[in-house]
Amino acid sequence: MATAHRDVDPQDGTMLSEYNTKEYSDAPEKSNPKEYSDAPGEEKIPVVDEHGSPDDEYHDAFAKDPFTPFNDLPEERPRILTIRAVFIGLICGVLVNASNLYLGLKSGWTFGANLFGAIAGFAIIKFFSKTFANVPILGGSFGPRENNIVQTAAMASGGLSNVFVSAFPALYQLGLMDTPKKDFWRIVSITVVGGYFGFFFATPLRKFFILYIAREMRLIFPSASATAMTIRSMHDALKGEAIGKMKMKALSAAFIGALVLRVVSQYAVGILWEWHFFTWFFIWGHFKNAALAVENWGWFVQFTPAFIGSGMLVGMNVSVSFFAGSVIAWLVPQPFTRAKADFAGESSARPWYPKDPKWNGLVNFASFDKPFSSKDTPSPRFWLLWPGVLAMVCISFTELLLQWRILLFAGRALGRGIGRGIYDLQRRAGKENEWLRKRTGQNDEDIIEDIAEPHELVKMWMWLPGLIMVIIAGCLVMYYQYQMPVGMSLLSIFLAFFFSFLAIQCTGVTDITPLTAASKASQVILGGATRSEHWQLNHSRQLNLLGGALANMGANQSTDLTQDFRTGFLLRTPPLQQWIAQGIGTFVAIFIAPLMFQLFMTAYPCIITRSEPCAFSYPSAAAWHATAIAVTDPSFPIPKSSGIFSIVFSIFGSAMVLVKHYMWVGKLEWVRAYHPNMMCIALAFVLPQTYYGTAMIMGATIATVWAKRNPHRWEILGYAVAAGLIAGEGIGGVINAILQIAGGSGDKFGSNIACPKACD
Repeated sequence: MATAHRDVDPQDGTMLSEYNTKEYSDAPEKSNPKEYSDAPGEEKIPVVDEHGSPDDEYHDAFAKDPFTPFNDLPEERPRILTIRAVFIGLICGVLVNASNLYLGLKSGWTFGANLFGAIAGFAIIKFFSKTFANVPILGGSFGPRENNIVQTAAMASGGLSNVFVSAFPALYQLGLMDTPKKDFWRIVSITVVGGYFGFFFATPLRKFFILYIAREMRLIFPSASATAMTIRSMHDALKGEAIGKMKMKALSAAFIGALVLRVVSQYAVGILWEWHFFTWFFIWGHFKNAALAVENWGWFVQFTPAFIGSGMLVGMNVSVSFFAGSVIAWLVPQPFTRAKADFAGESSARPWYPKDPKWNGLVNFASFDKPFSSKDTPSPRFWLLWPGVLAMVCISFTELLLQWRILLFAGRALGRGIGRGIYDLQRRAGKENEWLRKRTGQNDEDIIEDIAEPHELVKMWMWLPGLIMVIIAGCLVMYYQYQMPVGMSLLSIFLAFFFSFLAIQCTGVTDITPLTAASKASQVILGGATRSEHWQLNHSRQLNLLGGALANMGANQSTDLTQDFRTGFLLRTPPLQQWIAQGIGTFVAIFIAPLMFQLFMTAYPCIITRSEPCAFSYPSAAAWHATAIAVTDPSFPIPKSSGIFSIVFSIFGSAMVLVKHYMWVGKLEWVRAYHPNMMCIALAFVLPQTYYGTAMIMGATIATVWAKRNPHRWEILGYAVAAGLIAGEGIGGVINAILQIAGGSGDKFGSNIACPKACD
């Protein structure tokens, strides 16, 4: 979600914690969904009484200085990189990775593994440490740093799913690759390059972003900090275990409930999963009223736990903005343009059941079939895709450019850091460079001391050769597997480097990772490179998508792992042990993500063929698909009316961002909380379903009422419940995919009662 968000990207997202922006940045109070990660909000350690009243001590200490590691942690054995911690972390990460494939293909949003891994890891290993106290490997003491290793392994192994809900489906939709099964090892090869580039590149960035410029630039990394506070709260000597048990019970109940609902509901979709009110009105009106027209535009309710949970995380502003985007997309432009005959009209609205005359009016306005994905006969979904994609890109870059002071400062800090490194090398060689010393100095109050001992640090000889080898391997893989010239491979890797640096900096300040801007900018730059070579159209599109995927994977993984280092810094986790856990997790992810992709493509081939009806709407893939066509097609592939509306809508979206940034200041700053989130509104144009916005409003309403009526319980349990709902539905979707392949799905054994002849 997914989807973010972190800049609301259809592929990724993170939420802001409540404490992060009030004092240390000018970021909005809540971010949009991207990948919303399931990170907790502000964690306060409660005294566990019947009301769950909190103790504010920990939060107050963090608020005073968020750049000082926690100094009240229990003692722990030196070697925290244990088999049990890594294994449990990998299991949690694999579950989240599989879940993200389902959720990403459904909605374009993916969710992080940090909170899920932290809470589940605590509960499982705490149980092992007591039940098997004297058993090797399973037993022994368990503390917050080992808990951090669990969470780190989960975060690393739960990553890399982003491109498998975006770039790779787009490659197959355009017919640029064979089949996921035949291409498995080709896909793994590029995943190795992207994943390990992010892994090795994140290593030196720990010192730069977590220590060197963190205090100067106020790089709090809100989600990572919130995860550290959650782990600390569960390991509190007096109250932590009780809190951890409460969180785990809430997470487990939500996870199991969501999983069971997702699996069972496929056999009675119209009762347990979707409520088609307007179809019911149509039936009750003896098939003679206009209610079916509303059904055709996708207006019904779906009880999706993942997006109810997402609404609980992101709050009312994001949820209402996303719902408003659906209203604008499916009620305002489309009827007007249909009247002007710019759509194919009824010819693009293919009846699903033409043999039943009562249902002749039931049509599909979300088709991506070839007859309805051209500028001459566009379906409403195809028409709306272009304003959605262009607006997301423009809004992303507007948000990014508004941070120009921070970007300029980061560039200067990078130059200063490089100069300092040169100065240190010269000094070791017995040469004193006074000019460099004066220009690379840092104010004492801005210096953050690295609490790690020298033997606990990752040495240069550990990561630099690996980074060089990955770059060389990337050039070889892209050349021999995909016939990509070495120069273009190096350009893709440079883009991964550049956008990694940019994404980490933005995430640290605002908790918004601009992967939408990064991905689309990569495609545009690579599109210019391929156009100048005059290659065949399909080859240009293939290289555009693959190069963009490589840049996306590197930037995404390096951002996630740098955030992990922030969590470890606060918990005083030895960086070397954390780094090893990241490497193991990345190794698992490079196989799990392609395997899950193959599973879903086998179970639901409509994702590749773009045939309707389909259980997945693959909005991220549609955005990458559209961008690849737009930057490589010599003709203009966009309907004229859609192109005009795209420009107008993008200008409006960017202007609204400027209004929020420059008008709602000073005494009017309170208005920002009510200012619409334009990225969410634009994302609704890419996502044809309206029920995700409805579900998010449900979740946001639940969270608002709960937080007002019982704020203490909400602080303890709210985010755990949301994380359980998100992960539970995702794993339920994986089980459904297995049942689909095995022939035991609801398609064969379910009932369509209460549905408009058929439900997705």
